[in-house]
Amino acid sequence: TDAEVSTRKKTFSEVQTERLDQAERTVLIKCPSKLNEKKLLQYLSSHGNVKSHFFFENRGISALIEFSEKSSIASLQDAVGIPGASDHHVVPFKSRLFTFTLKNLVSQHVEETPLHLSPQCHIPVKDLIQKLCLADSISSQMYILLNEYQLTEENIKLRFLACSLVRDFTRAYFPDSTVKPFGSSVNTFGKLGSDVDMFLDFHDTGRHTTKMKKGPFEMEYQMKRLPSERLATQRILSVIGDCLDNFGPGCANVQKILNARCPLVKFSHQPTGFQCDLSVSNSIAIRSSELLYIYGCLDSRVRALVFTIRCWARVHGLTNSAPGTWITNFSLTMMVMFFLQKRSPPIIPTLDQLKELADEKDKHIIGGYDCSFVSDLRKIKPTKNTETLDVLLGEFFEYFGNFDFRKNSINLRKGKEVNKPESSPLYIWNPFEQDLNISKNVNQPQLEKFIAMARESAWILQKEDKTQQIIDKEPWGLAALLIPFGKSNSSRMKNRMKGIGSETIRSLLDSLKLNNANSQQKAVGK
Repeated sequence: TDAEVSTRKKTFSEVQTERLDQAERTVLIKCPSKLNEKKLLQYLSSHGNVKSHFFFENRGISALIEFSEKSSIASLQDAVGIPGASDHHVVPFKSRLFTFTLKNLVSQHVEETPLHLSPQCHIPVKDLIQKLCLADSISSQMYILLNEYQLTEENIKLRFLACSLVRDFTRAYFPDSTVKPFGSSVNTFGKLGSDVDMFLDFHDTGRHTTKMKKGPFEMEYQMKRLPSERLATQRILSVIGDCLDNFGPGCANVQKILNARCPLVKFSHQPTGFQCDLSVSNSIAIRSSELLYIYGCLDSRVRALVFTIRCWARVHGLTNSAPGTWITNFSLTMMVMFFLQKRSPPIIPTLDQLKELADEKDKHIIGGYDCSFVSDLRKIKPTKNTETLDVLLGEFFEYFGNFDFRKNSINLRKGKEVNKPESSPLYIWNPFEQDLNISKNVNQPQLEKFIAMARESAWILQKEDKTQQIIDKEPWGLAALLIPFGKSNSSRMKNRMKGIGSETIRSLLDSLKLNNANSQQKAVGK
């Protein structure tokens, strides 16, 4: 659609700013069980123009209401009462979360209108497989998967609202602080049901620097000084965590994990239904989010391939939501990007090429690392590559099934294999912190399982007779790859493993058996 094309060309920070502003004008309402949509909107309009709204299921029906003017919220808040404290005593924090119930039900004959509910989670893999079997090409199968799994407009609004509601707390202490989502919520690769990573930012950049130059005095705030930035981060998060825990409506299971490499507060935000991770501003993580945003916007094949590979990895137990020696989704995404840089002609540019296109305002040096790259998508030439997703999917498995992981590492800056700087089984250069390996956690058995699965998948795609399978109503193409390989073809799997160290074969076959049982649930779970 035209609307989509115009949203596609906005820069990352334009989109962020717009969404944060939208969230500031938004409230969330727990609705009565018998609801007439027209009546609700009619009432809300008495406080100001309702710009957009949607309903969703979350222990009953909820409505997200976006007003045109922020002042409408104050007007509505003036009309809202404090809950009667018969059995509980309440913490009198007035948020933008409300419960509406109907007055004197008997006298009001309510005409219930059927509501359209926006789904906030994706369909189970087994339902997806059935949909995929009806498609006419692997390419259309991949776009079906993308459409089922990607974040919807409504879900994104809900994510930004969750951040905005946390910001209402942080502002009590730090009036010009902001809370912004990063990672999968904003990089175009987020999946319905995934957590919301948010960070607290104090840098009101640009506004002060010009004013400070005027006048005869150097002026600065008196502020508390602490021996390290880490300690300051821990203290701030500790207090905000307590705040959410004690006063935050709908904030449950608050966990402060302050000794992690990146200190954070985990909590579940019941009104929006999200699991949230709050940390303090991490500029490099934001640059990574923006880099992926750019790659995701450049060509529709990029996101289709990433979503497909991630779903495939999940089904076969190659990735896992628990931390461990598995390949992470971020590493997988980077592997897909690298593969697309290596096509001839390339489908996406290397990071060095994006850096060459950067102008003054794109310059970012963070902690001594050069994190500059172009932000204006129009400056990037579209690819001349016309390969279909059918071809790219098979080639991806072929490429990594035969990649020399022993010798080579994956470098997205240069878009080529580079000798490994150290002996981790899988070495993917952190695009910005050049001395870090983003896949340092992956061990040899997990890598070998990935290679075996990639080979098996390449083989299935090559040998397949699509017409026959469609006639026989058998899963074909992508659908065939999303069914755990196991019992029926474990002897064939043993052949795929030739040339792979025997000590890991045993652990691998064991993990295959194990995975077969629970990978269906896992795939559904995340």
